[in-house]
Amino acid sequence: MTSSVFASERLLFTPTTPNNDAIPLIFAFPNEYSVGITSLGYQLVWATLAMRDDVEVSRLFTDIHEQLPRKPEIVGFSISWELDYVNILNLLESLEIPIRATNRDDSHPIIFGGGPVLTANPEPFADFFDVILLGDGENLLGNFIEAYKDVRNASRQTQLKALAQIPGIYVPSLYEVEYQAIDGAVKSIKPISPEIPTVVQKQTYRGNILSASTVVTEKAAWEKIYMVEVVRSCPEMCRFCLASYLTLPFRTASLESSLIPAIEKGLKVTNRLGLLGASVTQHPEFEALLDYISQSKYDDVRLSIASVRTNTVTVQLAKTLAQRDTRSLTIAVESGSEKLRQIINKKLHNDEIIQAAANAKAGGLSGLKLYGMVGIPGEEPEDLEQTVAMMRDVKKAAPGLRLTLGCSTFVPKAHTPFQWFGVNKQAEKRLQLLQKQLKPLGIDFRPESYNWSIIQALLSRGDRRLSHLLELTRDFGDSLGSYKRAFKQLKGQLPDLDFYVHANWSTEQILPWSHLQGPLAQSTLLKHLTDATSHFQKSPELQPI
Repeated sequence: MTSSVFASERLLFTPTTPNNDAIPLIFAFPNEYSVGITSLGYQLVWATLAMRDDVEVSRLFTDIHEQLPRKPEIVGFSISWELDYVNILNLLESLEIPIRATNRDDSHPIIFGGGPVLTANPEPFADFFDVILLGDGENLLGNFIEAYKDVRNASRQTQLKALAQIPGIYVPSLYEVEYQAIDGAVKSIKPISPEIPTVVQKQTYRGNILSASTVVTEKAAWEKIYMVEVVRSCPEMCRFCLASYLTLPFRTASLESSLIPAIEKGLKVTNRLGLLGASVTQHPEFEALLDYISQSKYDDVRLSIASVRTNTVTVQLAKTLAQRDTRSLTIAVESGSEKLRQIINKKLHNDEIIQAAANAKAGGLSGLKLYGMVGIPGEEPEDLEQTVAMMRDVKKAAPGLRLTLGCSTFVPKAHTPFQWFGVNKQAEKRLQLLQKQLKPLGIDFRPESYNWSIIQALLSRGDRRLSHLLELTRDFGDSLGSYKRAFKQLKGQLPDLDFYVHANWSTEQILPWSHLQGPLAQSTLLKHLTDATSHFQKSPELQPI
């Protein structure tokens, strides 16, 4: 079974034969193969490692794996989804490696992690990793391997101290966290010795050649898809948005030297093309890219595009997509309220949303999916009424177009201006209210689970004390009830659920990730926060509730 899965891969790179002294390395994805192999980040890191002759890399998923080395020196995890931490702990156990870094000795491999979840806030998971790579893998990965080679035969402690000197490499065990009280906020985060940097800076790749699939397979969750990264980050900077703030600055792939060669290469092995990025249609040469894909030689190509900016939905775009087997488009609108869009810095008006729907229909698309959000800081009940009114207007403007409103609850994310706000306790009621009002209009309303938003907020604002909680919930299951049960069991050893999830935090307090520097300084985030709150009807209380 395993060999047939790997045998059906079409590789778009040439692996190197490792030399005799190559470092035995396991690169794991803490989920099933079909999910992991669909992650562009995972594909890229694996291919980068497989093209080095000083590393011998084996892949490991929860359901299958390649032949694994008997004594790996490094084990890495790429993490795209918070709740996959359970699988990390299970995989470590299956490899007979202690799940806590403090219980490992010189006989154990170095365990590293990377990916969006850990770059945002690694603290809840920090005790399980020896090393965390913060930021873009392009430069970071090579620097990590080279630094490891220099201390390959040294003791574990010497290795970790040397790795901590490399920009973007975070070694959690070399930092000590103190708390105001056992169940209070963070008091200080300090390196345990003077030679360890006080702040670890996230690394940013600034080239204009972005990533593209390194493997195409029918066993992927998106069957036989070839993915091309068109842009990285997003210039819009919505105040809650991790995808924008954490990955700044906005970078675009060069059409001539990156996008066209990549697409040509991929379309030789498949006819399914995915254009990725938080704001694909804001590429300065997007129209030229569309013209290129519209050539008759690509008539059999099936094209899918990640979320697009509302005011870039032209009839031409809709037509091209409809001809390339795409039936619907996704746009993020967040709310129908003008005031809320000012608060979050969403530069968008209702008439542009209505126009986008009309253009989508005129171009031959059959559906339009809008993304909304409830519980945005500053939201009042009348803002929800404006969202319902907007959806009614969109439906009127494009009769026959299948309309879907996907709706999430606001979750605070590290390194964004809204990291200080908690989750609104009214959010669940507000999702139910929208459901009740939109259903009779024939609009397909798809709310994201409120309970999942609570767990997400807990992990996105968590500190190291959560590691004990995560070990407990692993045995209890991943429902919100399990987390509440674990909090009950650990009462008095850490703050309660409310502190992490619902409380508005003081802008004066030390955040769990204060020693990890994102693209923007705290002073800039505070300025953006002040801009946002200036549009509030009531003045917000930014202090612990």
